Amino acid sequence: MGQNPAQNSETTVTTAGNPRLAKQVKLDALKAAGIDPYPHVFPRTHQNGTLQDMYKDLPNGTETDDHVAVAGRIMAIRNNGMFLDLMDPSGKMQVFCHKDSMSEEALSILDYFDIGDIIGAEGTVRRTPRGELSVRAKKVTMLTKSLMPLPEKYHGLTDVEQRYRQRYLDLIMNDESRQKLLMRSKIISTIRKFMEEHGAIEVETPMMHPILGGASAKPFVTHHNALDADFFLRIAPELYLKRLIVGGLADAVFEINRNFRNEGISYKHNPEFTMIESYHAYKDYYDVMDLIEKLVQAVAMAVHGTLEINFQGNVINLGSPWARKGMVELVQEETGVDFMSMDAAQAHAEAKKLGVHVDPKANWGQVVETIFGEKVEHKLIQPIHVIDHPLDISPLSKVHRNNPRLVERFESYINGWEMANAFTELNDPKIQHDRFMDQVAQREGGNEEAMMVDHDFVTALEYGLPPTGGWGMGIDRLTMIMTDSHNIREVIAFPTLKPEK
Repeated sequence: MGQNPAQNSETTVTTAGNPRLAKQVKLDALKAAGIDPYPHVFPRTHQNGTLQDMYKDLPNGTETDDHVAVAGRIMAIRNNGMFLDLMDPSGKMQVFCHKDSMSEEALSILDYFDIGDIIGAEGTVRRTPRGELSVRAKKVTMLTKSLMPLPEKYHGLTDVEQRYRQRYLDLIMNDESRQKLLMRSKIISTIRKFMEEHGAIEVETPMMHPILGGASAKPFVTHHNALDADFFLRIAPELYLKRLIVGGLADAVFEINRNFRNEGISYKHNPEFTMIESYHAYKDYYDVMDLIEKLVQAVAMAVHGTLEINFQGNVINLGSPWARKGMVELVQEETGVDFMSMDAAQAHAEAKKLGVHVDPKANWGQVVETIFGEKVEHKLIQPIHVIDHPLDISPLSKVHRNNPRLVERFESYINGWEMANAFTELNDPKIQHDRFMDQVAQREGGNEEAMMVDHDFVTALEYGLPPTGGWGMGIDRLTMIMTDSHNIREVIAFPTLKPEK
């Protein structure tokens, strides 16, 4: 074991009022005693949660001869080190350190343990007379000596900005934060399993695009030194995924992907976000509506075991069928105005009467979309597919089979938030080229979110894209709904923050 650290003279250094210095003194004392405070490995046999399950029926006051080794972070020290609360990702375990099972030399090491240290404990399993499952330690080992004090137990880590900047500290102190990120992981795992079970294969597409496309959004731009060219960080993988359908890689593909949009930050927007995007040959937007409902339901059952969830005081029923209503129809229901009977100039006049500010250069579809966003969107609490969007705002979607002013597109809403966007995909290369040219005209007119012409994508369509249904869903927002989180930063491990000065 080496020299008793308690005999080391360095411990006489005055550390009052400086908890970090006090920890450093203890670290130096351990090293001086020949004890490595950062060993390479520890032979743990069980996680705490596993032991809690294994011994859930062990009666109070019962001692066993079962030898185990646990490891984790000390979150509480009581009775001068006799009782340690050890946390690992699966839960808590009490470690009982007593002279009946530990040598005097081993017990002396406890004087150099602090809350926040990571240790290992080897011993036998017991349940105290008060019912606490414990490990009666025969040996304890310092695995990582922490140098920074944890926040005070009862006040915790309450500074929201600090929680996001120091997520590691947030996870140590706040079980709710841990549970939300663990649930996010389960949601992504469920999505991946669901897609594979429905015949889709997972693929990867580029994150740096030479041409802006796939969605309407302002991009981040980066420079590639070797190629001496600017690239756009991906705003959507759509055009690459559809190329894979053209190539016949599979009848259904999906990508769980990161996207980057150089837009505002809010409680439901992060510039870097995660979504799933998928394309299914020989399907249309009706098929995709059914698929999205089943996917969301599979996620809800995996994480909650029910299709009725609570979000911010609202009970949301995810059971099928979800409502399906046209965007123009919903606007008319809310405002009493039939925009289908109007041209762009008339639509602008009505928007003004409704008190909705619209860009003077907006086309008819953009006026309708703006009014929908201001008057309707926030009221869509229960799940609904908002179908049949204006052609003007949907350059990648197939024209509606019954109305040439509309397209076969829908957005799925829950809690007033757009959760998914989907089309019957446009596969006529001539029409797609014309749509791109219209986007170029909008871009030249000052619309920074308009797309560019992707000539190679048009060429791909000339080789033939089968009838296809495509969709994308924001995983961050889905996780918010499933974890009852009002702020997107709660469900992203490392959200985008303004750099500290």
